[in-house]
Amino acid sequence: MPFRTPIRTARGYTLIEVLVALALFITIATGVAQLVAVATRAMRTAREQTMAVMLASAKMDQLRALEWTYERADVGDPVVERSDRNTDLTTRAMAGGGPGLRASPADALASSAAGFADYLDDRGRWVGGGPAIPATGVFIRRWSIRPLGAAPDRTLVIQVLVTTVKEERSRAGPWSGRSGVEALLTTVRTRKRE
Repeated sequence: MPFRTPIRTARGYTLIEVLVALALFITIATGVAQLVAVATRAMRTAREQTMAVMLASAKMDQLRALEWTYERADVGDPVVERSDRNTDLTTRAMAGGGPGLRASPADALASSAAGFADYLDDRGRWVGGGPAIPATGVFIRRWSIRPLGAAPDRTLVIQVLVTTVKEERSRAGPWSGRSGVEALLTTVRTRKRE
């Protein structure tokens, strides 16, 4: 009798097992893709928020650097007010012909007012100033200067708002409060008469 080898059954995967594995893989891949999309959006928002804070801080530093003091030329001389009321901060380099530390319009943070707004690109580089948004503008930077009611000749409240053009266009009306990628800094400047 010839020697016969037993027939082995080749065990493979059934169609149902393959479909179940494929469905599981697709479900996991979809979840990972959504996670990557959420992480990408969060990173972009965090980058824009960080940039907004840096741009607001830079403008606040410019405003705080403007002269706003009382000064006496010599002992016994009268005290003289020294206030910058001429610097234009809406240009690439500070120049004359602007409002300096004069009071801004009441709605200077809500809408871009001449002398109190400038625009920057996505890297924070200046691209324009004034009420109209330039085509390359990504960030809007507005500032408000208000004398404090209790001591208007000695105290100023300075606010700087930075928002994105995208955020500005998504709102129905003017800025009225924090809603997205924005930074709002506030400081008080006082001067003391000797």
